[in-house]
Amino acid sequence: MDRNVIKHQSLKDLPKEDRPQERLERLGPSPLTDRELLAMLVRSGNATMDVLAIADELIRQAGTLAGLLRWDVSDFQRIKGIGKVKALQLSTQIEIAKRMMRGARSNDIRLDEPQKVWEYLYPEVRSDNVEKVWVLSLDRKNKLIRAEPITSGTATGSLIHPREVFRPAIRCGATAIILAHNHPSGDPTPSSADLRVTKKICEASKTLDMEMHDHVIIGESENCPNGLGYYSFSDAGHLL
Repeated sequence: MDRNVIKHQSLKDLPKEDRPQERLERLGPSPLTDRELLAMLVRSGNATMDVLAIADELIRQAGTLAGLLRWDVSDFQRIKGIGKVKALQLSTQIEIAKRMMRGARSNDIRLDEPQKVWEYLYPEVRSDNVEKVWVLSLDRKNKLIRAEPITSGTATGSLIHPREVFRPAIRCGATAIILAHNHPSGDPTPSSADLRVTKKICEASKTLDMEMHDHVIIGESENCPNGLGYYSFSDAGHLL
């Protein structure tokens, strides 16, 4: 049966062989639609909404399946048909997914280009609704010693001070840093405040005799003017 047809049918209208559990048993998880996979996690509906309708509502309110990475227990509980226990279960599954993404990354990371910074931090910040500023402390070979979030701001900006930036780097014996922060909008284009902060941190790095290799703004590739998903102040010539 065509997936687009399945999408508009309720659970009771589907032939038994086309219901999520039966399709999962027969085909495995890969061929299932997003709503079917969610239905398998939600497991049951209520008197007014079946499990597929609840899955549809989750996707509608989150925007995409990946949008659920931003949700917590209270977000799930706003969905009709999802009570406290089910909301706790779903938020736990979201946290497991985040940890699996983090754990899949290597511990021996060389951050010698902005693309690698984006690849490293994107799984961390993609679910954030506010800006977070990260200090990536590096050794002489540009290997990551420690990644530390130092501030968490509003959805429109986050203020940072040089001492907050360099304190973790000095503490772990780093010889260089990369500054990074996310734009929750997904567009990594720098603001005038981003430019001012970058200049201030770059000047402080020279005073402290610690290299600042880059400041990378993490965004989404689909919302990035150049399609990369990030903005590099070094590549743009702002760290001279």
